[in-house]
Amino acid sequence: MTDQGSTRTRTERPTCPIPHDAHHPPAPSPTPTDPTEPAPAPRVGEAVDRAEARTFLDRFVRETKSPIDPDERWRRISDQIANTGTYTHTEAELGWGARVAWRNSARCIGRLYWNNLQVRDRRHVHRPDEVAAECAAHLRDTWREGHIRPTITVFAPDTPAGPQVRIWNEQLIRYAGYPLPDGTTVGDGRNIGMTRLAHRLGWRGAGTAFDVLPLLVEGADEILRCHPLPPDAIREIALTHPEQPGFAELDLRWHAVPAISNMRLEIGGVSYSAAPFNGWYMGTEIGARNLVDADRYDMLPAVAKLFALDTSSERTLWRDRALIELNRAVLHSFDLAGATITDHHTESARFLSHVRREADAGRECPADWSWIVPPVSGGLTPVYHRYYDDYDEATLRPAYVLDKAAVRRAGGQHP
Repeated sequence: MTDQGSTRTRTERPTCPIPHDAHHPPAPSPTPTDPTEPAPAPRVGEAVDRAEARTFLDRFVRETKSPIDPDERWRRISDQIANTGTYTHTEAELGWGARVAWRNSARCIGRLYWNNLQVRDRRHVHRPDEVAAECAAHLRDTWREGHIRPTITVFAPDTPAGPQVRIWNEQLIRYAGYPLPDGTTVGDGRNIGMTRLAHRLGWRGAGTAFDVLPLLVEGADEILRCHPLPPDAIREIALTHPEQPGFAELDLRWHAVPAISNMRLEIGGVSYSAAPFNGWYMGTEIGARNLVDADRYDMLPAVAKLFALDTSSERTLWRDRALIELNRAVLHSFDLAGATITDHHTESARFLSHVRREADAGRECPADWSWIVPPVSGGLTPVYHRYYDDYDEATLRPAYVLDKAAVRRAGGQHP
């Protein structure tokens, strides 16, 4: 994995800095407590909050029934914080914290298997080239010949001086976007800013609709480096339709592993700014958002033309019909390739199973209705017809946190 270029970021780190494709857009003018509003970053120069560390330890011991002496463990943690401003999680604490962070992810519908998250402990890794190599290894490891396994790779934790490493990309695999003079875009319009930044670092794509962007990794020296992913780490599914052979001529595809890479993992007061994690796709993420949003691939008109739908009026519901055919193609193609994917009806039922399990365990299940309900046929799914537990995202820990600055970085902007 080669370093194609680098650039220095702002030397002063911000004190106030999702999201996943399936999520609905944030509500207009969110209030400071609105869970759709990205969170502020932790203040640089401050020690770990002892109360948060103690709360985490107590919950860890209680839930896992760990045989450790909590008082002795707390003395060690307290001494480390006093001497260094932070402390080191044991492997068991890290694994449980990462899994509970997924359990606490109020916008994720796929939490039934939270306790099966595979944790790759790479806390000793902080050099950008090594981080990029481990990200490629993560993608290979999670693939498992199509039987995708929920996985997280945790890199070096932040220190009171700031992050040791962070990944600017929103996901490990994203497609480039190239704006044209006529106002149209080749590729993913969501990633135009990141594509321009990669160009400044020396990367050049082929100019196709599905050029995989390089990883942009910033080290503790605040220099941003460009690392193209090796081809064997990228698994893509060519899209075909179960009944319409002409669908293949649209030349559509999508990558198989959705690995979010710009959210910060917070466990017991310790932040891990680089901790990419993945589950598997729900079909609507690709077939109702990525390939459909007007500012991205905007494929519904082409699909409607292929199926000879009447587009003369909105009342013909041609968009709805084209949307269903596109989603059928996504599920059909992943199934044909033997790649794990779920549909929105199945996943909705699984989520309610998760809610019941949490209730049986005596825990509340935080959920954001506007993100849990699928973007296709929402009213036909059981998650639509109920309320969910209120929650305070600011205090919900452990957690995966999206900083304001991380959103700007994913857009190719310096925070």
